[in-house]
Amino acid sequence: MIYGVIAIGALLAAESGLHESYLDTAGSAVIALSLYWLAHAYARVLGHRLQTHERLSAKGLVRALLENWTIARGACIPLLALLLAWAVGAAQATGIEIALWTAVASLIAFELLAGIRARATPGELVLEASVGITMGLAILLLKVVLH
Repeated sequence: MIYGVIAIGALLAAESGLHESYLDTAGSAVIALSLYWLAHAYARVLGHRLQTHERLSAKGLVRALLENWTIARGACIPLLALLLAWAVGAAQATGIEIALWTAVASLIAFELLAGIRARATPGELVLEASVGITMGLAILLLKVVLH
């Protein structure tokens, strides 16, 4: 899921306001997500095929896509925030900001959830949160650098 959140967060950070409409922004995000998801799944299939000398099969590719579906699920979090902002009539720039901050919050939340489920100590939870914050800040930094 982290890959999906980061991929969409980075895309939205890079695109901030470049498109004229929500539809263009959401469409480009879905295309980029689809390409990333397919590339990730195909890379696994190709690596396996290179090791085993197997031929490419639709079954193997579909299996890899299903195994990597969590990438798309993670990307849906900031995408849903973007679509909700659009649905309530927020300005496009505001919707993109909401989606970016949703991506940042998701990264932190996933890290903390992993720590809590692992029964991490308070110090370990601080480390978990720091990793999520660092990744989130990197997405925001990308926006600052590109704009």
